[in-house]
Amino acid sequence: MSESSTLSLNNEVVMPALGFGVFQTPPDETRAAVSAALAAGYRLIDTAAAYGNERQVGEAIAASGLERSDVFVETKIWISDYGYDRTLHGFEKSARKLGLDQLDLLILHQALPSDFDKTLEAYRALETLLADGKVRAIGVSNFMVDHLRSLLDHANVVPAVNQIEVHPYFSQPGLQTTNAEHGILTQAWSPIGGITFYRDGQHTSTLQDPVIGEIAQAHGKSPAQVMLRWHLQQGRSAIPKSTNPQRIGENFDVFDFDLSTDELARIDALDTGRRGGPEPEAITLASFGRDIPED
Repeated sequence: MSESSTLSLNNEVVMPALGFGVFQTPPDETRAAVSAALAAGYRLIDTAAAYGNERQVGEAIAASGLERSDVFVETKIWISDYGYDRTLHGFEKSARKLGLDQLDLLILHQALPSDFDKTLEAYRALETLLADGKVRAIGVSNFMVDHLRSLLDHANVVPAVNQIEVHPYFSQPGLQTTNAEHGILTQAWSPIGGITFYRDGQHTSTLQDPVIGEIAQAHGKSPAQVMLRWHLQQGRSAIPKSTNPQRIGENFDVFDFDLSTDELARIDALDTGRRGGPEPEAITLASFGRDIPED
């Protein structure tokens, strides 16, 4: 990969800017999807304990013939495994399923506002794993400004990444600014807005947005490619998902064109301020807790 397609984290670990996600990809489709992604050139794979497909991700990586050092693997600890000892064990479960001794990036999947002390203990476990060399970098996901501030008041290591919902219809500029102020990389999940929105009296999606469509036509690219380019040019990591090999390859073909300053601004202006995913403040063990299997 070229230099422009990588990002340096705050601990100097280098990761690909564009990755491949497997959220909601059924386990029986995951191996083929990840294999197609690796064949297309992706070298960052994002999964999570809660996705139930870590084993298939590991199988695809093992079967790829690529050197372990060539593939950046990140996964996430689910809230049910928060707490110092439980999080250490959560790492062991994920590493075993992935078939890896060391993970490149380990993330807390959500803040747990109703029991933030448990969140802090989970993050302390990530710090231990980092110090022991079992992970190369640590981070968080879906942490809002207040969650980050509370974490940073107690943490010894600043998170390398905050993986959050970012796409043209919901870009969270204030949170992105807070991330940047602390040297935390913003990584976008749902980067091409794979969520349907209610806008101007109609259900719509970013893929049908006329502004994005016009920009795509001007560059001879797809709307998805334009949105991924928007992320990359603004310094974010993005992790699109698909199970369609053609679309997987198309989503990676975004390094041969540039959006103008005006085009970037036009996409920025599409922000609705309305979240598509779960409200981070509403995450509780009672509502979202689930057992993560050992195998």
